[in-house]
Amino acid sequence: MPHNPHVRVRLATADDRPLMDRLWLMFRHDMSEFSSLTPAPDGTFRTDRLEAAFADADRVPYLLTADERPVGLAFVRGLTGAVRVLNSFFVVRGARGAGVGLRAVRDVLARHPGPWEIAFQDDNAPAVRFWRRVAREVAGDAWTEEHRPVPGRPELPPDAWVAFHLPAPGTR
Repeated sequence: MPHNPHVRVRLATADDRPLMDRLWLMFRHDMSEFSSLTPAPDGTFRTDRLEAAFADADRVPYLLTADERPVGLAFVRGLTGAVRVLNSFFVVRGARGAGVGLRAVRDVLARHPGPWEIAFQDDNAPAVRFWRRVAREVAGDAWTEEHRPVPGRPELPPDAWVAFHLPAPGTR
């Protein structure tokens, strides 16, 4: 991938669902390295977050493209609540390292000003670096990081969570 691809974030529609299903499968495959999960007998991973992103009015799915090619997804939840959560964020390996993820996540965050929380696993060193960099770039020194147990998964190490507030444009 070129080092300065044109990155675009747009709402995913029902027509994008087959593409989002494939991106989700790649995302869950990548994450299986850190969760010890294996696919179901049909080769799929759990899809509850994917389903909710398209069905729940408090969530929204985004498709990420670079130079008009699909390169990732982002799911946001908590649209009507006190805190927005970047519930899932994924960039295909071939597009990593070219600034695609940083540009895409900044776009997603800017669409929903206010308080944010983002979880990641300490074992995922690239994610640790990426999410701390995102927090620093969007919030300066005004962000926190804490560890919380994974709900319903006591066998897993706690997730790391970064939290910050993204002001609405023109209100800094």
